[in-house]
Amino acid sequence: VFQDPLAAFNPRATVARVLDDPLRIHGIATRSERPRRISALLDRVGLSADLAGRAIHEISGGQRQRIAIARAIATKPSLIVLDEAVSALDVSVRRQILQLLLDLQREERIAYLFISHDLGVISAIAHRVVILDAGRVAESGNARAVIGAPQSTIGKALVTAAPKLNRTSTQGAADRQ
Repeated sequence: VFQDPLAAFNPRATVARVLDDPLRIHGIATRSERPRRISALLDRVGLSADLAGRAIHEISGGQRQRIAIARAIATKPSLIVLDEAVSALDVSVRRQILQLLLDLQREERIAYLFISHDLGVISAIAHRVVILDAGRVAESGNARAVIGAPQSTIGKALVTAAPKLNRTSTQGAADRQ
């Protein structure tokens, strides 16, 4: 599942075509079964089966990312790689997609290799974290432990760089108005 859900697909392809490809290529369903399977995949990611006939370029970014997830789960994998999969989405859609991923993980027992620079997203989705520095492992371990008290220089820099809301400053600004 890629960062840019539009670039991940042929923009002229229909949603049905995008979801049909893995079913057909991997011999998962017969031609007559595939429309039912496509409908079930759409339902599984919280989309209406009515979207099947729409072109990819006609639907929203959040819907496209759900289509990318549906395509990824079509073959019933044990591992899905997600590369900055929510970074291009607005905050409310991001939260919905993360919840969908957590639900799929719990219900389908799917493991994720989730690549991100966003520590908030990592905290929400990861059990274990690996921090890389120039392609080498700088630190790894339990997500809460690593993010809560990083030991490596790059880990400390990442945590320090993460935006934090200073409640005192915010309240003070509100009180002045």
